[in-house]
Formats: sequence, structure tokens, C-alpha cells
Amino acid sequence: MSADQSTEPGPSRGPKKGAPNAEKSGEPHIQVSALTKSFGDTKVLTDVNMKIGKGHIAVIIGGSGAGKTTLLRILIGLERATSGEVLISGQDITQMNDRQLNEMRRKFGMVFQYSALLDSMNVMDNVAFPMREHTKLKDKEIQAEVTKKLNSLGLKDIESRFPSQLSGGMRKRVALARALMLEPEIIVYDEPTSGLDPVTSRMVDDLIVETRKNFGVTSVIISHDMVGALQIADEIYLLSKGAIVAAGSPQELIAGDNELFHQFLKSSGAPEQVPPHEKPKQADAVESLPT
Repeated sequence: MSADQSTEPGPSRGPKKGAPNAEKSGEPHIQVSALTKSFGDTKVLTDVNMKIGKGHIAVIIGGSGAGKTTLLRILIGLERATSGEVLISGQDITQMNDRQLNEMRRKFGMVFQYSALLDSMNVMDNVAFPMREHTKLKDKEIQAEVTKKLNSLGLKDIESRFPSQLSGGMRKRVALARALMLEPEIIVYDEPTSGLDPVTSRMVDDLIVETRKNFGVTSVIISHDMVGALQIADEIYLLSKGAIVAAGSPQELIAGDNELFHQFLKSSGAPEQVPPHEKPKQADAVESLPT
């Protein structure tokens, strides 16, 4: 799947007025039931169960080799489950053929680790890429949509810049703009704070929360950043050796007695409480750029 597959292509309508209330929306947006995945004799995922409400921020956290990447690939239809169900808006993608899966993937936008921007393209061309590939809009119309999306994310007058001229946080915003161009229902973030300093990491956390609020998307985050997970998640799923070993809200998990969760919490250096979420003083959108 490209970084930009999402809902039915068309011009952007701008930010939505707010995230839907997951508790009042009925069925979960994403529901995983008794999911297993094996490669030959090697079982990678075992009896994975998750329910993610519409408009929620869910963080799937775990160490290297826990099975996070495989689970991500199954959620977006790039990998077939061995058994179990994966329901997206009530539709089981494990029963879909390739054509149906391609249609389903348009519900997703993807923000890759390290942003995955094309170094040879400027910001305009990077963000315009999905619309040029998946719509029949004229280039002038696409450029207008790109500028509108960048502005909505606090990025003004950077269309001619190249990725090498942007800070780490700004590259994340550009990657998110690209993922939002086809108006997805679900944004999947793959290790969004990996390689970033603590201040920029918290800026990215703010960006995820703002995107949920402004565009009404459900957010699924694959991460090892426990500090960020505690600050922004509606629910956290701790994956260890291919199994969900702890699940709940940050408050529930911290107050609970799940030994594996508290071991992971301690080893990550995160506090034994939900930290206050304060926006960094310097907004990334106004960082000075090299000339």
C-alpha cells in the first residue's frame, strides 16, 4: 500500500468540526477477534483481540519482535491472517478478495516511520502525489487542495521546500498532509516519534490529537514510546511475543496490577502516572527553516 491510500478520491473538504463520540457511535470502528498469524511453523500472533472506537486514539505498544508490524500489515490488508476476524466498520477484511481489499484500503491513510518523503520532490509534489495518482483533477485544482491541507496543519508557504530543508517535526506534518489528501477514515502511524528528540516527540503527539479533533479520524499508533502513549491514548494494547498481554485506558493500566505492563512501564522510563499533557512552548509550524 502506498503512504497515501485512503477513502474514495476527491477534493478535500477541509477539517471536520470534531471527532465523533466513539461511545455513542455503536459498533467499534475496528474490531479484531481471535486473530492468529503464522509463517510456516512460526506463530507470530496468537489470539489477538482489540476493539477501537470511532474517533479514538489507540496505541499498540511493545518491544522489538513483539509482532507490531505484522499486526499493522494485517489491519491494513497487506497481510492475510491465518485465522480470526478483522472488522473495519463491521466488514470482515479476512474474507475479502483482492479487489475488495483494495477498496477497503482507501479508508486508511498511512504515516510511515521517518515520514518516507521523497527527497527528490518538493513539499508540493510529495503531498500532491496521491491525488495525482488516484484522481482526475487538474493540476491547478490539486495544488490548491495541497495548499489548503498544508495550511490546515499549520504549514504555510513551504510548498517549494525540499524534505532536507524541514525539521523532523515539520516532515511529520508534511507526511500527515499527504496521508490526509484522500480523506481517510483511519490514520495509521508507524513509530511516529522514532528518532525524534523529546520536545519534537511531544509536538508529534499534539499533532495526532489535533488531527483527530479537526478531521474526525480514528488513529492507530504503532509505537514503543510509552510516555506518548500515556499522554494521548484512549486505549493502550501491550503486545508481547505475539499476544495482547495488557489492554485498557492509561488510567486503568496504571491503576491495575498487570505485572507485564508495569515491567514495560518501568523499563521504558515512563512515570507511574498519567503525565499532564502540555503543549510545547514553541510551535513546530513556526520553526525557522534553513535557506
